Amino acid sequence: MGMSFEEADERYGFDGGLGTIYYDSHTIFRVWAPEAESVMLNLYESDTAEHPIERHAMSNRNGVWECTILGDLHGHYYTYTLFSEGWERETIDIYARSAGCNGTRGMVFDMAKTNPEGWEDSQRVKLANYTDAVIYELHVRDFSADPGANFKYPGKFLAFTEENVTNRQGIPVGLDHIASLGVTHIHLLPVYDFATIDEDEDKPQYNWGYDPLNYNVPEGSYSTNPHDGLCRVREFKQMVQAIHKRGMGVIMDVVYNHTYYTGDSPFSKIYPHYYYRHNQHGYSNGSGCGNEFASERYMARRYIIDSLCYLASEYKLDGFRFDLMGLLDTKTLNLAAEKLRKINPDIILYGEGWTGGSCPLDECHRAIKWNARSVPDFAMFSDDFRDKVKGSVFDDRSYGYVNGAASGNMAQQMRPVMCGGVYHPQSGRSENEYWTDSPCQCVNYVEAHDNLTFWDKLMCSMPGAPSEIQEATDKLGAAVVFLSQGIPFMQAGQEFLRSKPNPAGGFVHDSYNSPDSINSLHWDQATLHRDVADYYRGLIAVRRKFPEFRLPTAERIREVLQFSDRDDGVMEIRFGKELLLIINPLGHAVDVTASGEVYADKIHASDTPLYRIRGTYPCAPRSILLVKLDAE
Repeated sequence: MGMSFEEADERYGFDGGLGTIYYDSHTIFRVWAPEAESVMLNLYESDTAEHPIERHAMSNRNGVWECTILGDLHGHYYTYTLFSEGWERETIDIYARSAGCNGTRGMVFDMAKTNPEGWEDSQRVKLANYTDAVIYELHVRDFSADPGANFKYPGKFLAFTEENVTNRQGIPVGLDHIASLGVTHIHLLPVYDFATIDEDEDKPQYNWGYDPLNYNVPEGSYSTNPHDGLCRVREFKQMVQAIHKRGMGVIMDVVYNHTYYTGDSPFSKIYPHYYYRHNQHGYSNGSGCGNEFASERYMARRYIIDSLCYLASEYKLDGFRFDLMGLLDTKTLNLAAEKLRKINPDIILYGEGWTGGSCPLDECHRAIKWNARSVPDFAMFSDDFRDKVKGSVFDDRSYGYVNGAASGNMAQQMRPVMCGGVYHPQSGRSENEYWTDSPCQCVNYVEAHDNLTFWDKLMCSMPGAPSEIQEATDKLGAAVVFLSQGIPFMQAGQEFLRSKPNPAGGFVHDSYNSPDSINSLHWDQATLHRDVADYYRGLIAVRRKFPEFRLPTAERIREVLQFSDRDDGVMEIRFGKELLLIINPLGHAVDVTASGEVYADKIHASDTPLYRIRGTYPCAPRSILLVKLDAE
């Protein structure tokens, strides 16, 4: 056809329904493929049938190929074969909502028939502000693969539906444990259909899932029957329903910035090159994974928004986390947010405000951290917070405020990150040095699936330190996360000192395809380090009790927080007239002058008073002291 992609958008942009439009009397099939010369619909009786039972020529209406098949097609599988310039290519529909094994054929189905009993009553989580959230990042397989816990469905969606699961010591694990922490939302690493897992294997290889294949289809290896497209949809909903039943929300990790395949992807087979950015060398690679999705093109933008709205609506999701969000354009994200809020006004949206490499999209249009103000509904991970607290993730031995870099200057540098990334007159920075005006845009963390776990980072950056000092430092780092302004985020198992030791020595940084022995949550650790988990639980309870730690606006932060000038590396923060927080990263105790009830110290944190102090009192090494002050 020889037209530019801009011309394709202008001439052939389409706003009607795409994919399958199912009725029990007939099904409409539509695919947008303006460069195709002809398109055939292939209907299969099963996901493994060698030949289609029917083939139908589709008619072209201004670039949209369509056909209507009479009869009830519920449970049938389908593909498209596109013909262009003397060659043909068969592909799954990019709008497919379920698929057979390994995602090569889409499925026609009645979505209502996948709803588990009581699905209508499953309620999303409602929060007043993003800063009320406590996010717990979790991989579906990690959750239940450990043989030290008695899950009936290890590695599956259905493991989340199991109740009264215990470890070898009889301690509750699974959702019972997570709910007991006070977590508000579980962030699931990719649960859409990804490419590098063979779903037909009894024990499939491990992968995080940042290798997208079919965005609207749940991953088959997490279902009990990957050959049944209904099964994966139903069991995904059962998982969401079980999490909602415990009062927690579900956040889905989405990876719209790239696809696993490039020239052989379903997108390329339907419209070659259109869905990807290019530079002078060919496909641009700002993702570091071989390609980037061209979100700024009309139908690519529409695809992302359609996908998000379908997932949010059909699965009653509570939020989305965007991988390499800096590769997506701000217009697409703002339009998505507008539509998603109509589906769920309380939805949480956040992502990585950076790219994985150079990108041809003009920087002013990218959803990077320094453009955060252009996407006000989206929060972004604060790498400033992460690296100030524990040291750079690119140097194992580097250290931050809690693990060796304590000084008066470092305490000063901690002020902006503890203020949720917003300007504070005591921060020592000018207003134009801040990337956001809202703490609701700032995700605070010291551990995520990428890089070393926090515990492994402490092992590397504090070599030779006794374990009790490393454990105290871990608790101190957690206190900074949960008692800072912004949105607290943690990786599953962080609360019981999760570690990923490398059998060859050292620790695994990027365990995206490491075995279960490295990645799975070792639930016996929940018993071994129960005191640490209890401390995390207490910190979350403290955050929930005192709204001073969850302030939703920059104005309130500037009104409420007051930093005392010290030159010894200790932070002393007043929250109005009621609360005093001391953060002591030093190797020795420091004296505090205060009178009131203590809610957190080196050993415990609680939403009820631990004890009272009056006058001068020591704040222990590598610890905090939180005091609710007596009325003056």
